[in-house]
Amino acid sequence: MTAPIIDIELSAPVNLRDLGGIPIEGGVLREGLALRADDLSVITDGDARLLVDNGLAAVIDLRTADEAVLTGRGPLANYAVAYHHLPLMESITAGMPDGGTPVIEHVAMGEMYARMVETAAPQLASALGIIALAPGATAFHCAAGRDRTGVLAAALLLALGAGDDAIVADYARTHPNMTAILKRLRPTMGALMARLGFDLDAMTAVTFSDEPMDISMLTMLARLRERHGDALAPLRAAGLGNGTITRLRERALA
Repeated sequence: MTAPIIDIELSAPVNLRDLGGIPIEGGVLREGLALRADDLSVITDGDARLLVDNGLAAVIDLRTADEAVLTGRGPLANYAVAYHHLPLMESITAGMPDGGTPVIEHVAMGEMYARMVETAAPQLASALGIIALAPGATAFHCAAGRDRTGVLAAALLLALGAGDDAIVADYARTHPNMTAILKRLRPTMGALMARLGFDLDAMTAVTFSDEPMDISMLTMLARLRERHGDALAPLRAAGLGNGTITRLRERALA
């Protein structure tokens, strides 16, 4: 990847967590297989070194091309860590409200997640293959570590046989971190939005409804099952095979 086009202060991630400990089919997901995070391209070198020392072998970057070009790979590019860019959206502005009162409903977010699974099924299937075959831990991230990252986390947990309650609970763990996430995002997203002709202050005025955040993930799972029967059906059609799922489950319980 080309060098970043902006110079920003590096910072520690505020929404990084290991998925270890989540109940899955046959037991509990072990630590050291999969980590989900907010933007890993702007972490400090010390944090990058700590991740590598603790077994990080691969990074899956779910950001758009515009986001990825803006900051590059960051300090992790200096380490022997495989990098995979698998954008789940073409534009960072996809799904944003147009005009009117800027309120995002959690049901609408869930609908967007379901469409993301359907339109980016090949990328999600590839991501699960990477996690299955990586020689160590795989970290996946977008910008905030909530929406795109949450969709991949849900796909992984579905493949591992986790129940809906566990999938929704993991997704909802991001909610208390949102204030810190938005503060950390401001330098990079401000630069990107300016380049795309948007006012970041106006965009950050967008608020969420008072409904529980859980509704977004519950809606995604419901819509996928209504349309496909199996929530993983779009990924299976895109190439996710039983061999990959078996390998994931073996690694998850090892």
